[in-house]
Amino acid sequence: MMAGLNTFDIAGRAMTAQLVRLNSIASNLANAGAVSGTEAGAYRALKPVFATAYQGQTATVDVTQVLPTGIPEKRHDPGHPLADATGHVWAAAVDSNQEMVEMVETARQYANNIEVLTTARTLALDTMRLGK
Repeated sequence: MMAGLNTFDIAGRAMTAQLVRLNSIASNLANAGAVSGTEAGAYRALKPVFATAYQGQTATVDVTQVLPTGIPEKRHDPGHPLADATGHVWAAAVDSNQEMVEMVETARQYANNIEVLTTARTLALDTMRLGK
């Protein structure tokens, strides 16, 4: 029988998931102004897919995959060096404002997990001191 996850495992895996989310956001913001000569070559925002992971009676989170999302915007810019034969370029499918909101939320969730780890560590140390 497999033992359940402890508090440190749960918070650590949640922090790992938030780190993947934060890296995706950083990539999206870095490519927000990118353009391409084709729709297929245009950058699409990356979004991690989270799934609940159960182990015994405890649960945590895992990132199952990171998917490209959004539809690139077609712009008429015949003077652009990447413009196709009709004078169009495809702008990255990234909403910078939405990404910034996601970044703040992700940072808060990461900080919450640090607080969980800090509290669990303090409680464990205090419990050990009781035995002295």
